[in-house]
Amino acid sequence: MSIPDIIIAVDGYSSTGKSTFAKLVAKEFGFLYLDSGAMYRGVTLAGMEAGFMADGKIDEEKLKTITDAGLDLHFRWEDGATKLYLGERCIESEIRGWAVSGYVSPVSAIPFVRNFVDDKLHAFARNGRVIMDGRDIGTTVFPNAELKIFMTADELVRAQRRYDELQLKGEKTTLEEVQANLRDRDYRDSHRPTSPLRQAADAYVLDNTYMTLHEEVVWMLGLLQGKFGLLESPGLSC
Repeated sequence: MSIPDIIIAVDGYSSTGKSTFAKLVAKEFGFLYLDSGAMYRGVTLAGMEAGFMADGKIDEEKLKTITDAGLDLHFRWEDGATKLYLGERCIESEIRGWAVSGYVSPVSAIPFVRNFVDDKLHAFARNGRVIMDGRDIGTTVFPNAELKIFMTADELVRAQRRYDELQLKGEKTTLEEVQANLRDRDYRDSHRPTSPLRQAADAYVLDNTYMTLHEEVVWMLGLLQGKFGLLESPGLSC
């Protein structure tokens, strides 16, 4: 029995590897991967480049002018991966930088930004068989998703993962700064008035503090087999 056309919602804390996990699941089980966090980062980058963010402040009125104008953020499938574009420009690398990370939580808490991103995500997912990760996918964006997963991990482990990622990109920061940024983002995301980060009541918890990526995908395989009666195990490539 094959997996039906379903929506899988993956939520969780910063730097738990939600995107990496979701991409692997998409690859191994034939789903379209959509990164909601990338959309929020794309709005943030567009606002920064337009000069609407400086000294830790966001000009929400001006930011709204670009979302209302139909900010052209969209995904493209390239080289075996889903990549975010702003118009004709691939912004995958730019949105992962330290500067964008400093603004993305407050930007994502703005109601009109969330509505803009939610509308985009619903349009992308119309054909089903989608896996999507973010902070409120299973609670707000797709509350009726057939499968929900909530990812967590030890804070220091998450900070080390993010620090290592930034070091590879040549970003200059310290582990202490990264950990403080993660703690701040977790607090902001969990306490914002609009669509706060929280575990859906029907979500399966994946604590990957001590797990390899292969172990995470094997865990997912077991979940799919148990929930949807998948009889044949695919040959996992990871």
